[in-house]
Amino acid sequence: MKASRLAVSGALAASAVVVLSSPAFAHVSVAAEGTAAKGGYAVVDFKVPNERDNASTTKLEVNFPTDHPLASVMPEPMAGWKIEVTKSKLAKPLTLHGEQISEAVSKVTWTATSAANGIQPGYFEKFPVSIGALPEDADELVFKAIQTYSNKEVVRWIEVQEDGAEEPETPAPVLALSAASEDGHHGAAAADDASDTTENAAAATAEPADSSDTTARVLAVVGIVVGALGVAYGVLAGRRRTEA
Repeated sequence: MKASRLAVSGALAASAVVVLSSPAFAHVSVAAEGTAAKGGYAVVDFKVPNERDNASTTKLEVNFPTDHPLASVMPEPMAGWKIEVTKSKLAKPLTLHGEQISEAVSKVTWTATSAANGIQPGYFEKFPVSIGALPEDADELVFKAIQTYSNKEVVRWIEVQEDGAEEPETPAPVLALSAASEDGHHGAAAADDASDTTENAAAATAEPADSSDTTARVLAVVGIVVGALGVAYGVLAGRRRTEA
């Protein structure tokens, strides 16, 4: 009995060692800063972890979906990184703000200006991009990414997750899209609404202030009248005492 217990304990200990010693793989992923609503605009971050302990990440290539091309793609400048935006002709032109768009961004490439400026072992970096207008007939967007290390190793994050299947070893970043807002407001319109709300709140706050000013003035006048009556009463009382 003791021998069997020892065997089981040894097996559990060995499996624990295997689990603890296995590397924790992190993937290149994409997420919106806030909401990525259908038909609207969003700022998204491509999160890139460094999975190597002997090399830095010096290059990231993100391919944009061709089945749902985005007319507006603007990466944010990043210190220590050179950014190249590649555009391609569209088979079917897009309409943006009433204008026909015949080409769209097909790829954005970030290249570290030096190995020291790359993503060092044990760290990650976020690469922000403003994109839009997001499609209204899709629930998600797939961005295939390629990560290059300083030792020339290349990892292709391009595998698409299949329904009901296990997660692939190198999955492509996927951005989930939320339903469009009921009022249809995006960006500037929402900002205008916020400004109107602020102005209304300021006006509402000003009304009690005016009422309190009026009340203060009335009290001040009453105080002056009462004070004057008090002085008059004192003078009359003094005269009576003198006459008496």
